[in-house]
Amino acid sequence: MTANANQDNLLLKMTDITKRFPGTIALNKVKLDLRPGEIHVLLGENGAGKSTLMKILAGAYVHDEGDIWIEGKKVELGNPLAAQAAGVAIIYQELTQIPQLSAAENIYVGRELRKGPFIDWPQINKNARELLAQVEADFSEKTETRELSVAQRQMVEIAKALSMNAKIIVMDEPTSSLTPHEVEGLFKIMNRLKDQGKGIIFISHHLEEVKKIGDRATILRDGQYVSTVDVADHSIDEMIEMMVGRSLVTKFPKIHAPVGEELLRVEGLTRYGAVDNVSFNVRAGEVLGLAGLVGAGRTELCRLLFGADEKDEGQIFVQGKPVSIRSPRDTIKNGIGFLTENRKDEGLVLHMSITRNISMPILEQLNRSPFKWLKLIDHKADEKLAQEYYEKLQIRAPSVQKKSGELSGGNQQKVVFAKWIASRSKVLMIDEPTRGIDVGAKVEIYNLINELALQGCAIIMVSSEMPEVIGMADRILVMCQGRITGELHDPKEFSQEAIMKYAVMFSRKAGKLAEETA
Repeated sequence: MTANANQDNLLLKMTDITKRFPGTIALNKVKLDLRPGEIHVLLGENGAGKSTLMKILAGAYVHDEGDIWIEGKKVELGNPLAAQAAGVAIIYQELTQIPQLSAAENIYVGRELRKGPFIDWPQINKNARELLAQVEADFSEKTETRELSVAQRQMVEIAKALSMNAKIIVMDEPTSSLTPHEVEGLFKIMNRLKDQGKGIIFISHHLEEVKKIGDRATILRDGQYVSTVDVADHSIDEMIEMMVGRSLVTKFPKIHAPVGEELLRVEGLTRYGAVDNVSFNVRAGEVLGLAGLVGAGRTELCRLLFGADEKDEGQIFVQGKPVSIRSPRDTIKNGIGFLTENRKDEGLVLHMSITRNISMPILEQLNRSPFKWLKLIDHKADEKLAQEYYEKLQIRAPSVQKKSGELSGGNQQKVVFAKWIASRSKVLMIDEPTRGIDVGAKVEIYNLINELALQGCAIIMVSSEMPEVIGMADRILVMCQGRITGELHDPKEFSQEAIMKYAVMFSRKAGKLAEETA
């Protein structure tokens, strides 16, 4: 069965779905339908209501108004077990697995098969092996999940959905942490499920992927339904305009700031097995792009510069002076900030407010006690600072007291930016600045980068999205196997082909050497 099936033959129909939270209407009369054998894309900016709608479908939230039908029967999905029983499975962006358990154990956790009073492990392993074979997994059902890659862990989640006989499978940002090769593998699995008549709801901010894999798309904006369209009939720009309610003149609004003095120089920086003899510099007002394939050593380099990992060799200079960096505290004192790629685990304390997160790197400056050992935070100054950046960066939240974990991805990223801007960092390393962020919020992040560069900040931007590096960088360094293998100076010569030439340089050399010695 295909996506062109009769519209009356629906797996899912959601009508007039409304959900209220204190002080806000998250969803207002939203509708969505899903056909058998269809990959249906759910589009919208962060905060548009996509996650809320899917949590209602998964039974995590109860809607206030509206109706849900599954295979023509009206259902009440008051809890996750009811949703599972109705044939709904959801694979969240943050995979919820127990790392110490095997793939088979994670597939059947909480639903263990029994033989009399005992758990039937042989049957569980046999079933799991068959389920993993359906998704062409290249690992044993007995492998501990912590040993698997993100792509392999997603296979476990898909196998789990199949074990529950799910008819409707929701995939929330499944490609955000995958390599291009792994994305292709996931799409093969999705098409195979589609051919089996499963209905897939696919959430992604990568509209190129949407065009490649999607059949129809439902667009939400500000908690309201905008339209449902055939993906093949609409361009990426048209879908973006429906999502944001306006035309985006350019995806990468690059402003070339005046380039000033050298703010950071690195000579021979090495961490054995990760970073090999790296040397470079970056100047005030410059956006230095750091490109390369996953595992090239870009994040490891940033961690060395930030003092999160210990270097084995090399020297770091800030404004021409050698500095000793042994911890992040040393780095912050030297005016270097680091927006990590994993904002939820490393960039923010999710249960703390926006205010507390913004002021975290500068608590010593907010100490009103004359004694350093006595910590008395000036809370009025704390609140004033947070309010200033809340307004300046247009963080969308009811107040600065909102917990950071309750914000959308784009607004969480703005809080992390605010934290480092407030610390008055002269050099800012940004690792995957727009991962998991919608197109509208991406433009806002790019404008923030422009503003920082215009203010004389030096930016080191790590990104796996080559168009992003090409669109925003003044100069590009390319890494492969822990080394800098190429440098591109002229934006007119930036291209994906030029970057890839350097990104696989050592891999090609290694392959050639292997052939010669064979």
